Formats: sequence, structure tokens, C-alpha cells
Amino acid sequence: MRIFISLFLTLIVLSGCGSQKRIVVEKRELPVWYANPIKSTSTTLYAVGEGQNKQEAVTNALNNMASTLSVSLSSEFNTKSVVKDGTITSHQITSVNEINTKVNTIRITNYEIVNSKDFSFKRYLAEVKSDKRKLFSGLKKEIDQKLKMIQNKNSEVQNYNAIKRLVTYKDVNESTSDIKTTLLVMSSLNPSFNDAGYISKIQEIQNRYDRLLSKISFSIDSNSDAKNLKSSIANGLSAKKYSIKNGSGKNHFNIYLSSNTSKANSYGFDLARSAISITVKDNNGVIIGSNKLNITGQSTQGYTIAKENVAIKLNDMIKKDGIAKVIGLEI
Repeated sequence: MRIFISLFLTLIVLSGCGSQKRIVVEKRELPVWYANPIKSTSTTLYAVGEGQNKQEAVTNALNNMASTLSVSLSSEFNTKSVVKDGTITSHQITSVNEINTKVNTIRITNYEIVNSKDFSFKRYLAEVKSDKRKLFSGLKKEIDQKLKMIQNKNSEVQNYNAIKRLVTYKDVNESTSDIKTTLLVMSSLNPSFNDAGYISKIQEIQNRYDRLLSKISFSIDSNSDAKNLKSSIANGLSAKKYSIKNGSGKNHFNIYLSSNTSKANSYGFDLARSAISITVKDNNGVIIGSNKLNITGQSTQGYTIAKENVAIKLNDMIKKDGIAKVIGLEI
């Protein structure tokens, strides 16, 4: 009986396996243009990319195109930066990484979609190309427009106070770093391109900031209760390369500190509770910045040490939040 049952079960299993349908999934070959993409030439850039839809695939292809420019520039940079013993310093490596990152942010607007294919579920393939001359012209137009906007912005702020002008110059300087990267790309696209005129304009923009910064000065006054806080404010300004001195004129500013400190004691600690008021005025006496702080110093060695602790905490606050936030003035 056991043998009969075993044979019966075996037959059932075999008949079940025989009745199962075998599902065959057709393997799809990648398009030749994607599997073996065309290499960029002296006149045209090519790149491929993929994404969940056509737009994403094209975007990734353009990013890959920018990456090829980045690799080209990094190679050039390495060649120029190798020192005698054949190694590259950490600063140079960092610079190469920065070039890679910045080149990848360059928008390539002059391009053509050569091929695209909905390859499989949520997998779209694309191939793009860009004429180097058109790309060069587009980048040049973009730089010219940006420099014109910078020039207009600089003209607009001439009637502002020196601090506000300096902040504008600072923002402008930060934007010129992208221009420098674009110039590198343009030189890669067109070896005969001479960027000396652009570099000169950028340098003048940076010099304008440095010249104004060297002319700005602050004086710091206070009531008797806030005298121990003056050095913290002075150190914060000095770290930003501002001069601290008595002066006058349109580039001089005054900071006044007022503090009202009360004594207290809690759980064996001596406390110094300071209500601090900070006011920044221009040479005409107009308030251009202000802030109010409440800082409690503490010590087990008496009120004097607790009050010194207030200055220490103010100094820590400046290091953490920045002198601009503490005095209530963007600098």
C-alpha cells in the first residue's frame, strides 16, 4: 500500500510539472548608439544618458556632456600643477574637485537630441550632441549679460552707505567664481579664445571690494556696565578685516553697547544677568543696525567672575552665529 501511494504521488507531481508553461522573457539589446556612443570630435560634443522619462534622460545626458568638459579641464589643470617630484598638493587636488563641481553646474542650452528610446519600464535612453561653436557663443553671451548686470548693480548702490555697498560687492564677487569656470570651459571649446579682457574685468570687481573694505572703520563705545564686552565685538569685527579706531567720515561707523546687569544667586552659583543693547550708527547718526541680547553669566567664585563669564558667552555667540547677527547688521 505504501509503495502504491508513493507511486501515485510521484505521478501527480510529474504530471503537474509537465503541465506548467515555461515563460520566456525576450532579452532586449541596447541600441548601438547607446552601447557604443559616438566620441566627441574637435567640432561636436556627444553624450548619452538615461532616466525614468525622456526629459530626465536628456538632462542626465547633458550632465554627462558637462562632465566630459570637466575631465578635460582637470587633465589640463593637473598637467600645469604637477610639481617636480611628480605629486600634486592637497590644494591642487581640491582645486581640481572644485573645477569638476562647477563645470557640472554649467547649463548647456545649445544642443540637439540625436536619438531617444523608451527602452523598458521607467528606463528611457537619450543621445545628445552640441556644436562647440554654438555652445561657445551661448556661454559668451551669458557672461556678457552677467557682467552687464554686475555693472548696473554697482552703479545702483553708489548712493548707499559703505557697508551696504560692500555687501553688494561681496555678493558680486561670489558670482564671478562661476564666470571664471565658464571662461575655462570656453577656452576648452575654443583654444584660440583670449580671456584676458574678462579676467581684467573680474579682477577690477574684486579690487573694488578690497579698496572699500580697507576704508571702512568702526569705533566701539559703551556704558560702564558693558566695558568688558567691547573686546568681544572688536575681535569679531577684526576677524572680518574691519579696522577698529576712532574716526569720522562716510566710511566710519559707531557701535554703542549698553548693558544692565543684575546680581542673583542660584544653587550655589553667583549669577550676572545682563540685558545688552547694541546700536550701530553711520556718520550722520542714523541707526543702520541694532540687536538686544540677554546673557546670564555664572560662577562659583563671585559676581565679578560671573560677569566676566557674560563676555565669554558673548564671544562664543559671535564665533557661532557671526558678528553680523550679533550686532544686527549685514556686513
